[in-house]
Amino acid sequence: MNNSIPRLLDLAIAIQQISSPTFHETERAEFVRSRFAEEGLQDLEIDTTGNVYARLGSTKPRRAASPAHKPLVLSAHLDTVFPASVDLSIRHTSDRILAPGIGDNSLGVAGLFGLLWALRERSLSLPGDLWLVANVCEEGLGNLRGMRAVVDRFGASPLAYIVVEGMALGQIYLRGLGVKRYRLTVHTAGGHSWIDYGQPSAVHELTAISTHITALELPRQPRTSLNVGIISGGSSVNTIAAEAMLELDLRSESADSLKSLAGQVEQIVQSLQRPGVRVEMENIGQRPSGELPENHPLVKLAQACLRAVGIEPRLNIGSTDANLPLSLGFPSITIGLTAGGKAHTIHEYIQVAPLEKGVEQLVRLVSQAWD
Repeated sequence: MNNSIPRLLDLAIAIQQISSPTFHETERAEFVRSRFAEEGLQDLEIDTTGNVYARLGSTKPRRAASPAHKPLVLSAHLDTVFPASVDLSIRHTSDRILAPGIGDNSLGVAGLFGLLWALRERSLSLPGDLWLVANVCEEGLGNLRGMRAVVDRFGASPLAYIVVEGMALGQIYLRGLGVKRYRLTVHTAGGHSWIDYGQPSAVHELTAISTHITALELPRQPRTSLNVGIISGGSSVNTIAAEAMLELDLRSESADSLKSLAGQVEQIVQSLQRPGVRVEMENIGQRPSGELPENHPLVKLAQACLRAVGIEPRLNIGSTDANLPLSLGFPSITIGLTAGGKAHTIHEYIQVAPLEKGVEQLVRLVSQAWD
């Protein structure tokens, strides 16, 4: 095993041990900023959104009107899906590390440093500036807020935006999966379960709405999905509920199919409105779609870098931070550093052995990006 891999894993574990739910990434961000400072990087900053920035300056002479004037942005998200109450204990096996958030995305954040160490160990100089960014609000209702701030800052100036995830080694996400998220809230007068029996219950109405929505026929091609992820309401077992709420996630490979599905949900909501029953439909999140052509130089380079380490690349679609730059027509891909599984559960794990190839892939991708 490469000597830097244990060091990288130790850093990933140190990052994982700092609780970092979406909207509450401050402590982890401060830790990363301090580590960037220890590495002697330039232009350290935590912006008003909470993103951490550091620049590795180019050391090669620049030519006028050369692509080398363009920076490269490499990012990894700081947040996790787990609330602060979750036990972050680590378990090791002979070939795995198991812990909530270890792969998504503590290892991805640590990978920013792994790349830096590898570049220095090999005395590799970059033709352009490399910006390392640890960003917030990728997960859940974060709505890509951190990446929006990154793209607002750099715009079209970078050579590319490369997003690093801890898992999914071998995947190249060149298409951004469109997502729409809604909160549906039902309001009624409520009442006593016996005395006011027959009055509408917000819980009953909400479950009827959920039944209608989940009965919708979704296209297989383009692949489209829906999920009722949260449902809550009522105040006691013997009370007719005055309010109930659910949160709904809609996804599709096609922007048109996603728009059509959202329209069908809205029709269901409107059809169930009546005196004594009011239903609110609130848009609580949206991830725009976009894609790079398969023959784009960045995609071809990413494929070549994987093949160079003995991994056959797989082009894929996903919902990642890359959605944002892709939706604006900026070159962007998402890649992974190792294999793993059970993401977004307390049983999440990463495999240790493939990480060496994952880091090598990243070093090749960054060092050759300006060629």
